[in-house]
Amino acid sequence: MKVEVKNMPGIYVAAVSHIGPYKGDSELFKGLFDKLVRWAAPKDLINTNTIFLSVYFDDQGVDEKDRITVRVCMRVPENIKGEGDVNIMTLPGGKYAIANFELDADEYEKVWDSLYSKWLPESGYWRDVRRPSMEIYKNDPEKHPQKKHIVDICIPVKAAQ
Repeated sequence: MKVEVKNMPGIYVAAVSHIGPYKGDSELFKGLFDKLVRWAAPKDLINTNTIFLSVYFDDQGVDEKDRITVRVCMRVPENIKGEGDVNIMTLPGGKYAIANFELDADEYEKVWDSLYSKWLPESGYWRDVRRPSMEIYKNDPEKHPQKKHIVDICIPVKAAQ
């Protein structure tokens, strides 16, 4: 597993939120992304440079399952305004541990667990709980020959004290 720690800039995004359990619920994520795309497409916001991501504000293993929050997002220009279920926000920048993976849809949990249980304790960093973790999607799995998801998993970190 190759992990790089880098400073990432803040990202201005359009977001659709879900509060409650989401682990392993691919239909939930599909519905959230469909809602975001239906909002963005008529505004000509989707092109080859569009970045889609999921943002996690809580720890599924620790926080109350019915109150955890996930947002599916896409980077948008700063002059865009939200409407309906689509909100506009700036994701905070800062130092992130970034690992790139090529995964099947059912492998996300295993990779996240590995980053938190193996890499992070040995890294000299702590998770910075004031900022969200993210998955930045690098492809459309439906267009991949083996339906693989190419993704950067980004964990906010700070130096261990």
